[in-house]
Amino acid sequence: MWKTNPAKLSSFFVFLSLWILGFTRLMGLAQNNTTSIPVNVGVVLELETGFGKISLSSINMALSDFYASHADYKTRLVLHSRDSNGGVVDAASAALDLMKNVRVQAILGPETTMQANFIIELGDKAHVPTITFTASSPSLTSFHSSYFIRATQNDSSQVAAISAITQAFRWREAVLIYVDNEYGQGIVPYLTDALLAGNTRVAYRSVVSSLATDVEIEAELYKLMTMQTRVFIVHMLPSLGSRVFTKAKEVGMMGEGYVWIMTTSMTNLLSSINASVMESMQGLLGVQPYLPRTTELEEFQVRWKRKFQQDNPTVFDAELNVFGLRAYDATTALALAAEIAVNSTNSLIFKNLNASANSSTDLESIGISQNGPVLLQALLSTRFKGISGEFQLVNGELHSSAFEIVNINGNGARGVGFWTPERGLVRNLNSSNSTTHSAPNSSILAPIIWPGDSTSSPKGLQMPTNEKKLKIGVPTKSGFTEFVQVTNDSNSKKVDGYCKAIFDAVMEALPYAVSYEFIPYAQPNGKEATYDDLVYQVYLRTFDAVVGDTTIRENRSKYVDFTLPYTESGVSMIVPITDNQNYNAWVFLEPLTWDLWVTSACFFVFIGFVVWVLEHRINEDFRGSPAHQAGTSFWFSFSTMVFAHRERVVSNLTRFVVVVWCFVVLILTQSFTASLASLLTVQRLQPTVTDVEQLIKHGENVGYQEGSFVYELLKGLGFNESKLILYGSVDECHDLFTKGTSKGGIKAAFDEVPYVRLLLAKYCNKYTMTEPTFKTAGFGFVFPRNSPLVPDVSRAILTVTEGDKIKGIENAWLVKQSSCQDSSTSVSSSRLSLNSFKGLFLIAGLASVAALILFAAMFVYEHRHVLKHSESRPSIWSRILDLLKIFNQKDLSSHTFKKSEFNDRSGQGRVDTSPKTHSPPSPSNYDHSFTFFGEQGTPSPDRGDTGPNVQQAQEMAIIIEHANPDQKQPRTPDRTHENN
Repeated sequence: MWKTNPAKLSSFFVFLSLWILGFTRLMGLAQNNTTSIPVNVGVVLELETGFGKISLSSINMALSDFYASHADYKTRLVLHSRDSNGGVVDAASAALDLMKNVRVQAILGPETTMQANFIIELGDKAHVPTITFTASSPSLTSFHSSYFIRATQNDSSQVAAISAITQAFRWREAVLIYVDNEYGQGIVPYLTDALLAGNTRVAYRSVVSSLATDVEIEAELYKLMTMQTRVFIVHMLPSLGSRVFTKAKEVGMMGEGYVWIMTTSMTNLLSSINASVMESMQGLLGVQPYLPRTTELEEFQVRWKRKFQQDNPTVFDAELNVFGLRAYDATTALALAAEIAVNSTNSLIFKNLNASANSSTDLESIGISQNGPVLLQALLSTRFKGISGEFQLVNGELHSSAFEIVNINGNGARGVGFWTPERGLVRNLNSSNSTTHSAPNSSILAPIIWPGDSTSSPKGLQMPTNEKKLKIGVPTKSGFTEFVQVTNDSNSKKVDGYCKAIFDAVMEALPYAVSYEFIPYAQPNGKEATYDDLVYQVYLRTFDAVVGDTTIRENRSKYVDFTLPYTESGVSMIVPITDNQNYNAWVFLEPLTWDLWVTSACFFVFIGFVVWVLEHRINEDFRGSPAHQAGTSFWFSFSTMVFAHRERVVSNLTRFVVVVWCFVVLILTQSFTASLASLLTVQRLQPTVTDVEQLIKHGENVGYQEGSFVYELLKGLGFNESKLILYGSVDECHDLFTKGTSKGGIKAAFDEVPYVRLLLAKYCNKYTMTEPTFKTAGFGFVFPRNSPLVPDVSRAILTVTEGDKIKGIENAWLVKQSSCQDSSTSVSSSRLSLNSFKGLFLIAGLASVAALILFAAMFVYEHRHVLKHSESRPSIWSRILDLLKIFNQKDLSSHTFKKSEFNDRSGQGRVDTSPKTHSPPSPSNYDHSFTFFGEQGTPSPDRGDTGPNVQQAQEMAIIIEHANPDQKQPRTPDRTHENN
């Protein structure tokens, strides 16, 4: 009996189900195909090359995948391929055939920029969109064709990324190497502008023909080796670029110190470069569009590899590149747009044109696609996520996204960073720590292995060893040889001096070696040349640089470039100095200025007044006749200068004021003593002239250095030309000062600060540098305009001048003859001004005013009943007068008078009724006369009465008297009253 295996039976049913499902779907597709609308699309590629086969394979896979997932679409793209054979004419003929005979609705391709130029014109005439996924030259945008679609990134979109790299490494020069055709030339203006915006100058443009031989390429590379620039940016296709890099390796331009940067033209096709060429490209940097590493992309690459091997069994090691991915996405976009266009028109119409009888070509017989405008608008509005990333057309071009920076190592490229339009250079594209538009810095990128297996960043500039030495011009001069000294040494000229020593030190500080020689320069007749003439020789390329005491001037900078200054700047006036020892009888007044004298005197008077107010009622030392009180008060204030006052103070407010005032007086007297001692004992060196206007007004002669720009400066200040005397050395200047104006000498000299320092170093006790100082930029080295050495030399100058080496050079050349401790000491006033003591006087004034206010408040509050309105004192003025009368009397309630009374009673045992004993007057005989500084009879206790009771009795008498002004009171004889 036949038995059935359950496992086999199950497998059979599964297989049968899948077969039935597949057959059903196939029948459905066949049914759909019978009703679908074909859309003819032309493909113009170089079909026999590996690149063309890769692109065509991607196009076919795009259609297969698209309609497998969109089986319900009623349109189907039908491809009509034509071989361009790599030629412009063949590509144009193929496109013409497709438009005229096949009547295609769109064309995919062509590959190159040159082929696209003519096809774009044909598409524009026939309203047939031309979709290229490889032609990236910016020159194509100049056609302004509305039917041209670039489904790839424009080459101009990468120039900002390349410029950011040069900025990050601070390369100031670069050489462009590009192919001599429209594709190579299209990027040059954009790349040049981007580099200049990043402070990188294009030093040279190396144009290589696409048909150049190896000998011609080698000759061009040797020419580049003789230049200083070591940064090369290459823009050409791999067919030519591979030869260039191979030859560069052979001639030694792939060693340490060189920088090579590839554009996307080669980086996108690295997979097509063989291993031998990759060996010559080690250490190069490249820029390529960033492709997100998605699962869909990886799966597609596997499927594409399998499909390509099946269709092209004779092609080995083919690798999918970015252009194959662009072709896939462009085809998908065209399929989507075709469905939209057909749905809106429901037909595909190609209108024929009647060619004229005299037409000798078929161009006029090309029809016009009626669906072209609709298809074009559908393409421009299409947006989806493709295999190569986001597909979005902006102004007819694929939207520019991020670029990846790669470093060639081994057999492939290693990513070291990214660049985006929004964030600039970043190491990690998804990092949130990167600053938007941050300043490019080499540390942003991952470590790079440069040519020659070097890990240190190249400088980008190097003096070639086979180049002739730099010719350095130096001035020939007889004076101020400390700066530049030219002497005869056998059969040659020997150059020495401060400027030469600085230049040698700067050259040693450069990160590369520079070969140079000094050439003395003079006029043909042997006379000394002017500095303007010497600088102009650099502009004429007679010299490569000028080293000397050359001042940085605006008019000179129009022709040359200066480095940063390496000396002090400015023009100052030099005048003789004299020792002012002829003091007069009033020399003791000189330490203080007049305003400080007046302020001090006023404060002495003010402090005396404050002390009198605070002590008058409670201190016997400040009572008596008006003259006695005034003298005592002022004597007390002035005696604080020597702290010899013998009057005691009893009020706490007075003590507070005196303590503050003694502190002020102490500082003031000590400062006066120190200033006067310095005035009488220290040598007083004063300039003979302190004002330029005095020199001009009195017609004095002034000196200037021969050949210096100071001559024009002095004329601008108003000096007469006949009063300007030139000198050529330090000794000549000294001799002119010795003669004086009357004997043809000078009264003052004007020169730059370095020369002034030299004069003061030799004659430190005879001359001084005074104001005014006119601003200049100092001495600098001269180079031709846009010289790449200027930035590096300027940085090296900072290294030298900020280090210890500059001291040794200055000691060797500028101060070796100096016997002065400080020849730069400027003359200044030693008088003490009010500004130095404003704070002290403010403190003393505030303390005194505060004490007065507090005393007045306490006094008024204690006698507030006097100010109250009454019938005897109706007016406020009378009440104030009564209050002043009380102020003029002794305050018998004070502890000082209580102590005196207690001493009197304990010593005598009774009240003394002799004329010397004070007794209070009765209210009836109170004297209403009032003298502010005088003292009326001061009552004293009698018969056991205390001071306060007597005081209250007196006040009551005043009130009663004012209440009864017409009533005469009996006057009791006062035998004990007397004036104090």
